[in-house]
Amino acid sequence: MSGNTMTPSATTSLSRAAREMELKRGEFDLALHLGCVRSVPDEGGGGRRVTRTEIDRVRSEAGFPETLRERVKAVGTTEGAALMGVTTARFTRLARLGVVVPVKFYLNRYRAVVWLYLAEELREFAADKENAALLSGRTPEGLRSQLEAGLDVRPRNWRGRYMGFLLRQTEDPWARAAVVASLL
Repeated sequence: MSGNTMTPSATTSLSRAAREMELKRGEFDLALHLGCVRSVPDEGGGGRRVTRTEIDRVRSEAGFPETLRERVKAVGTTEGAALMGVTTARFTRLARLGVVVPVKFYLNRYRAVVWLYLAEELREFAADKENAALLSGRTPEGLRSQLEAGLDVRPRNWRGRYMGFLLRQTEDPWARAAVVASLL
């Protein structure tokens, strides 16, 4: 056996790794996508696995598991608006303009799309002094006219972000081409 080959016991399934990191499956999936937790290809060709070393690294971080949960916390419009100190209507306008980018979505019981945003990114956006004009007062005329025309870039921005998540998982040129094709 070469030095690069891992034995099956050196890696664990994604569901077991999520349990050991005390994360819900959705939180764990987001941690993988964001690069907070690194995974490796399954040698058997069946997806991804997490090394024991990676689990130990994540568990040894200060404040585990709360700090990891905070990094992957996804919030909806109401909580996102509260984090940024704006109304839900203003938050929605900022999201439609692409100022804040969704990290995931789901369909609610009425089959309406609910966009989720990283709480950490929203806090950083609100704290940046350069964004103060977007958080209060009148929306600039150019942006207002785009909203009136029906602009909503949330789906496009989510697809771009998701494609980046998937592309980071592989170096294989055929798999990379498949990622791009899957989002067409």
